[in-house]
Amino acid sequence: MGAWDLLLAGLVILLGLCGVLLPGVPGSWLVWAAILWWALKDPRPVAWGVLVGATVALFLSQVVRWTLPPRRLRTDWVDGRVLAYAGAGSFLGFVLVPVLGAAPGFVAGIYAVERIRLGRHGEAAAATRTAMRAGGWSLLTELFACQLITAAWLGAVFWG
Repeated sequence: MGAWDLLLAGLVILLGLCGVLLPGVPGSWLVWAAILWWALKDPRPVAWGVLVGATVALFLSQVVRWTLPPRRLRTDWVDGRVLAYAGAGSFLGFVLVPVLGAAPGFVAGIYAVERIRLGRHGEAAAATRTAMRAGGWSLLTELFACQLITAAWLGAVFWG
């Protein structure tokens, strides 16, 4: 597989990761489609293993999302800044504390933007809890699965 093909697959994966944070964009499907395209273009056992792992991870994330209480992302907390801070916090947490730091980083990102907006700890903590109950857990589940898939793809590309 050529460098341009890898770059294109990486850009689609990045678009999918950003798409998870944007309401209405099928981010996880973009990540899965990029992995499928990469596996079809580079038919090695490691590529097929990543594709099977991606499929299982996305299926499990959907099962977890279905078992969560049925909540929808409400417009009172879905702000571009909140999603950007939550995504950045999740990414930093995923990198700084490998894999396990994604969830605390996501919550910390929401807390940081609420603390900046509201100014007080108690109000920011309450707004963070409200945001997580309003659909944050569902969003975090999907984002975490896509981050795991991306990490597996990067590992297969660089060390596979």
